[in-house]
Amino acid sequence: MASEDESQKLRSLEPISINIQRARHLKGSKGDTLTSLVRAEYGGSLLGESAKVEIGDGGSTEYNFTASLDCNFEDPVMLDEIAHKPVIVTFVEVLPKEKKQKEERTVVLGQCPLDLLPLVKGQTKFKSTLVIHPLPGSPLEGIHIDAPKPEADVVISINEPLLSEQDLSDGNLLTITVESAYSVPETWNPSGTQYMYSVILPMPLTEERESTIVISGGHLKSSHDKEQPSRQKKWAMPGLAQTTSIFIPDKFISEAHRDEENGELTAKEDRDFRAEAETEKNRVVWNCERRTYMNPGGVQSLQTKIASTRLWPVEIMRMPLTSASKGKGKAEEDCQYYFHGVAYVNLAPLLYPGVSKIRGAYTVHAFHDHDVFQKTKRRRGLAEEAARLATASHRNLSPMMKGGGKGGKDDKGGKEKDGAKKTPSPRTAKKQPSQMLKPLAPGVDGSVDGDSQPPQNLEGMQYDDARTYIMLEFELEKPVVPQRVPEELASRVADYIPPRPLFPRRTNGAQRAVEDFHHQVSKIGNMILDEFRKMFGDEIATVQMGKDNERMEERKRKLIYELNTSGKYFAFKEQMKHSVVKIVREKYLKTSTFDDQEELQAFVSELYVFLIDQMHVGLGDALSLEDQPPVPAPVTDDAQLRHFAREAELNENFELAAKYYQERLARNRNDTAAWFDYGTFSLLIDDISKAEECFKETVSLNPQHTEGLMLYGMVCALEEKNDIAETFFEAATCAAPDNPLAWTMLGLFYDGIGNDIQAEYALMEAQKRNLAHAVEKQSQDLATVLEMREPEGGLDQTAEGSLVEDAGDEIPLSAIPTIQKTLATPVGGSPDTTATKERLPPPKGKTSTSSKPATPTEMEQLSDDAAGHETKTAHPHNALSSRPGSIQTEPPRDSTPVPESSIYMIAVDFLLEVRAIQFCERALAHELIYPSGGPTKQYHVALAQLYMQKKHYQEAVETLSKALVFDYQDPDSWSIMGHLRYMQGNMAEARDCYERILSFVTDAREMHPIYLRLASIYLQDAEYEKAKKTFLLACKYSPSCISWLGVGIACYRLGELSDAEDALCEANILNNSDAEVWGYLSLVCLRTGRQLEAEQAYKYALKVNLSDQDLLGEIESMQKNVGFGNPSF
Repeated sequence: MASEDESQKLRSLEPISINIQRARHLKGSKGDTLTSLVRAEYGGSLLGESAKVEIGDGGSTEYNFTASLDCNFEDPVMLDEIAHKPVIVTFVEVLPKEKKQKEERTVVLGQCPLDLLPLVKGQTKFKSTLVIHPLPGSPLEGIHIDAPKPEADVVISINEPLLSEQDLSDGNLLTITVESAYSVPETWNPSGTQYMYSVILPMPLTEERESTIVISGGHLKSSHDKEQPSRQKKWAMPGLAQTTSIFIPDKFISEAHRDEENGELTAKEDRDFRAEAETEKNRVVWNCERRTYMNPGGVQSLQTKIASTRLWPVEIMRMPLTSASKGKGKAEEDCQYYFHGVAYVNLAPLLYPGVSKIRGAYTVHAFHDHDVFQKTKRRRGLAEEAARLATASHRNLSPMMKGGGKGGKDDKGGKEKDGAKKTPSPRTAKKQPSQMLKPLAPGVDGSVDGDSQPPQNLEGMQYDDARTYIMLEFELEKPVVPQRVPEELASRVADYIPPRPLFPRRTNGAQRAVEDFHHQVSKIGNMILDEFRKMFGDEIATVQMGKDNERMEERKRKLIYELNTSGKYFAFKEQMKHSVVKIVREKYLKTSTFDDQEELQAFVSELYVFLIDQMHVGLGDALSLEDQPPVPAPVTDDAQLRHFAREAELNENFELAAKYYQERLARNRNDTAAWFDYGTFSLLIDDISKAEECFKETVSLNPQHTEGLMLYGMVCALEEKNDIAETFFEAATCAAPDNPLAWTMLGLFYDGIGNDIQAEYALMEAQKRNLAHAVEKQSQDLATVLEMREPEGGLDQTAEGSLVEDAGDEIPLSAIPTIQKTLATPVGGSPDTTATKERLPPPKGKTSTSSKPATPTEMEQLSDDAAGHETKTAHPHNALSSRPGSIQTEPPRDSTPVPESSIYMIAVDFLLEVRAIQFCERALAHELIYPSGGPTKQYHVALAQLYMQKKHYQEAVETLSKALVFDYQDPDSWSIMGHLRYMQGNMAEARDCYERILSFVTDAREMHPIYLRLASIYLQDAEYEKAKKTFLLACKYSPSCISWLGVGIACYRLGELSDAEDALCEANILNNSDAEVWGYLSLVCLRTGRQLEAEQAYKYALKVNLSDQDLLGEIESMQKNVGFGNPSF
């Protein structure tokens, strides 16, 4: 136990060795002669200073100076400081004493920052070549730009790694980049009194403790001081670094497109405001990078806090600059801060799978303790502590204020915190060795008194008035939630469902050898027949070949003679030899020579008998195949069978529907579409196990089948196999990464199991894909418009803007594809129904679509609405043209692409099609609360369809009535209303709905069931002529057994027996097991006097179980009248 404590104690005081080997290309004040020394500083403290060294031959100065920095392995703050604080290496020229000088004069040549981050990443030794940055007044400033730059070689080493293997694998490194704050309050004047601007935020280091991060290097700049194209990052705690040494080598601000940002102000209506704020208004610039190391406990704490609150407070404040000449007491009074604001950063994207970086603009609000507690569960802010830290850091460590002298020595300088000490009191410093470290999550479990009135933050309110926002970036070294790669998902899918080969494996062994022998016998037999026909063809054609034995023997001798003399016999024998050898080896397992002659003779005899028998089998198979008539091609194809099955589902004849689906599978068991459709049918009849089997077969045949992956995952979710379901939903997104439906289904799954972070990520990805599809569609529509205009001539392609402008002037509005500018509401009907809309007076302030073409004024109004109502909501300072002297003509703004359907309605349409009721309910719930969704017409139509699938007809009727309020001439709404009335048995209202649809200009999405049900109502009402015409419409577009049966019945009732027979025969061809068809065929035959056919049709009707008693009674009555048709007569 003592040895363990001793090793732990030694481990906690590990020195970091900093060896400055040499410097090259240094230049002194007196030319080539140079005497210099080097000093190393860390956190404002001097680590050591080398002896004076003369420059050597070749311009290289060999210092070989080593400084050490004691590192405490058990101090999380120390590890955090090593991650973000540089070692400043300063090169000083020592001039010789002149007369009357007591001490040597020194000139600071330059500095270079040394990054210790590789030590935090697990390295124990690394070498760096650093560029030496000249300081003001240094001789290095006069070096020509093409001359070699001064540089130094430094080696950093440590005996043991700073972090263990577990800390390296489970810990994480967070990099925070504070860029700039834009649209700052107008009272801030860059030419007036200078202030210090700071950004503060908490960050966990361990499971129980967290650090206060202070970045106080902000400078207020005017709009005339433009940003550089490439902005290099600065050290958040530069220590004694000056001029260009405050920049981190090879680290620059990453510019990303605004559409890829994760923050706020990303909408189209914010584009002009941000452009104006970043170019025409004052701003505060930091461009600082702050890195912090979190051990595994700190990572878990960060993940827990983000999952519980999502929002992370980032405070911003302004402080007066303090002078180093002030006393400590006076300095304490200057620790005041003003304009206290806070930005709430949503860090939830860091918990998305595979996401390690977020960047965006975040709005700054006035700081109020009550609001901070409500949003982040933190009782108080960090401004007071941060003000003391920032003031002490600026007063004691800023080289710009002190002028670059030596830093004070401190044996524990390596353990300094972000700034100086919290208070100047030694007693306080002793009690709190680290002001950056405090108990984690202060006030998380506390509460805020709701009765107390929060104080007004008048200065902070100026942030809200000015719409101030700050650009921030958070980047983790590795994602908190790793994303499974497609290969891993594919392997897991293969574990659950092994891919099945599309074709059966080739059989080997004895069976294959015998089959090859049969094939060779058949092939050689055909060759001999060809030779026989060639030799005796004339005799066969002219003379009737009888059974004359002599003639047969003569032809046989001639054939054998021809085969022997031509060499064909030996060729046939050689061709047979390989198959016989395979039989000997595979069936009889004989692979070596026979030693016993008798054994050889016995084997040859047995083989001969076997080969003769198999020869007859092979010849029999070949001759029987030749004599067998060809199998006729099926009358119906796969698409027709699917249509018949859906028709049977509509009539709730599930047994017949299952028969059609099984027939599709019998024709081709490797058809993924057949398995998928059979699975959706199984969902309809609530056979979950059968559905799971079908979707499993679908994925087995095609592992990239997106719909099959989604529905198999959905079935697993219904069975509460959430791990398997997650695998298949993610596999669907990998199979179709640009499909918004796949991402929406993944989001709905996560929402169902309560994983809000993952659900938010998946739904956000779905939104991106849906918008991308809208942009692509808009581009295609614009290209179509231009192609329509091209044949007219006069197309001027000199300017893209005029090209679009002219297109709108010369092409009629009806010819331009409409890009919906309203909110992204889903389309419940078919694509045809979206072409024409109708506009009724908006009930109770709500708008509805219209079928008449929009006027130019209405289209312009729609465009203004889609642009986000900028003229109503924009800040007075947002309009560029409102400023005096600005140009009034603005460039044409790109039209805003709006998806035709929201991601939830896309999912609803798919789920209704596959009868997935539970997930459909979930998607409709999201659509109801979606900002651009809500109780629209499409929502009510989809909800009515859902109620109809659940057989809640009355609720469906009530919901559909609300949809008709939006658009009273929507054919899809009326078709569903007709189906509902039909299923309720209200034939009069169903007939009215169906007839209304036929009078519309636009058809409903599915007209076939409308034709069938309306025609059946006509049959019931004895309106046979209307029934015939309506059934014929169904036969014209999608013929089926039922539609032709209806035509036959109507023609029979009208006395058109010939047409009735033709229609019934067509129905019988499509389905020869329909009992009603056989029954009416029997009636037709009875009335036309065909006894045999009448009896045959009647027997088949009974054989396939004719259950219509009225039809049976009519047949028996007709049989009695004519006196035949029943075999029992």
